[in-house]
Amino acid sequence: MTTAKEQGELWGARAQDWARANEPAWRDVYVAVLEQARIGKGSRHLDIGCGSGGALVLSRERGAHVSGFDASENLAGLARERLPGAKILVGDMEDLPFIDETFDVVTGINSFQYARDQRKAFAEAARVARKGGTVTMLVWGPREKCDLQGEVMPHVWALLPPEPPVPTLPLAAAADELMRDAGLEPEIKGDISATLTYPDLATAVNAILSASERAIRHKGEPTVRKTLEEALAPFVNAKGVVKLRNMFRLVTARRLEA
Repeated sequence: MTTAKEQGELWGARAQDWARANEPAWRDVYVAVLEQARIGKGSRHLDIGCGSGGALVLSRERGAHVSGFDASENLAGLARERLPGAKILVGDMEDLPFIDETFDVVTGINSFQYARDQRKAFAEAARVARKGGTVTMLVWGPREKCDLQGEVMPHVWALLPPEPPVPTLPLAAAADELMRDAGLEPEIKGDISATLTYPDLATAVNAILSASERAIRHKGEPTVRKTLEEALAPFVNAKGVVKLRNMFRLVTARRLEA
């Protein structure tokens, strides 16, 4: 698996497209996470893998005191621009640069699966949460229930060099065990459905290209772009809008007092 520095370089290669084309489609997902995590006025909130700050913008609108962490300096820079005064740091989620028991709520939205050692990543999230605070994780659900992961991305993964994609699905099944090992007790867990909506095919392609840098570097942007246009075509409705229905696993665990 690639290092945090390498992940940051890949995810941040098209940071502007990530912020403009991709993050708006995730608004409903972000809202579901913030609702389950019960983020509100005065909450001290850290988002691990914050990207360009999409979830944190919504969290701040709820009155939370927000901080972010990401592997990509390019994405973190955009988050700092959108969230003046917020502490947005860069590094490896297995070694968070925050002191113990700083936050009421820690979230990781499609981020923990990219840790080389997921157990250590959860331990770090638990360490920076206050006793009695919570850690909320969201990851993809089963591929057969996800248009993006099950129908679109396999065409992109086929363009990658001979290395398996990041194993996102085992984390959904192993999350409870990993959280308990980190001193967290899962309290709320289940699957949620959400539709990623893009105003047109070009926006959808640019959004997914922003998360496909490895394939682009291996096969070239024209090839990946054409592949995405063909893979997304069945999901374009009569108005030209792209809708991708997906299922996610969402788990909130509380840090034990002892």
